Amino acid sequence: MSIHQTAIVHPDAHIGKDVVIGPYAVIGEHVKIGDRTTIGPHTVIEGDTEIGEDNRIFQFASIGAAPQDLKFSGERTALRIGDRNVVREFVTLHCGTVGGGGVTTIGSDNLFMAYCHVAHDCHLGDHIVMANSATLAGHVTIGDYAILSALIAVHQFTRVGGHVMISGGSMVNQDVPPFTIAQGDRARTVGLNLVGLKRRGFDEKAVSGIKKAYRLLFRSGLRLETAVEQIIDEVGDVPQVVEFVEFVKSSQRGIAR
Repeated sequence: MSIHQTAIVHPDAHIGKDVVIGPYAVIGEHVKIGDRTTIGPHTVIEGDTEIGEDNRIFQFASIGAAPQDLKFSGERTALRIGDRNVVREFVTLHCGTVGGGGVTTIGSDNLFMAYCHVAHDCHLGDHIVMANSATLAGHVTIGDYAILSALIAVHQFTRVGGHVMISGGSMVNQDVPPFTIAQGDRARTVGLNLVGLKRRGFDEKAVSGIKKAYRLLFRSGLRLETAVEQIIDEVGDVPQVVEFVEFVKSSQRGIAR
């Protein structure tokens, strides 16, 4: 363990093996930091925050602060972060609220570029990229391998499916189904993330099924319920299509189509 002499670490904080804490960092009482994690200068980690192993947190990040919610009254809520995440300069990751379940969760192998914000009660999967100044309002869900380009904003309670790419500057106020590309103000789905699917090894049957599901939902002119029924009838045996359909059927805010 290497803790700079100017860092302020609460004696009750749990610091793992081979952790590096830089100058003027502040680590709060209820914080747990996993092995081999690096904390950059002037970083503040507070609240009931647990951080896994092998994370890299750069200077001036704010981790585990109280949520920006007028209903929050100081209750003890939590932030849970997995392993091997990279958190760049001035990123803010907030704890949950009682009304939203009490916890914000972030998986593993994610990249948060400078000035990103993850608000209270968000739930993020693994291998996500949030580019500079991408912003999530409260209660947002992001699936695995999603890419959120720079300067986008996602409305509260909105979901972004796995393997989605959202173009820079987009304002996202409806759910974006898995495997798609969305862009615009307000963001709408404009195609499939075929390059991403290829890079991640999706086989021909999976890609073909996703293409058919996409055409039926977004290009056929059918009502949503009718399109979903036809997708199930024609390609409902493809696991990725099942994921696509379940996402659409469970949407509360509507699909960005």
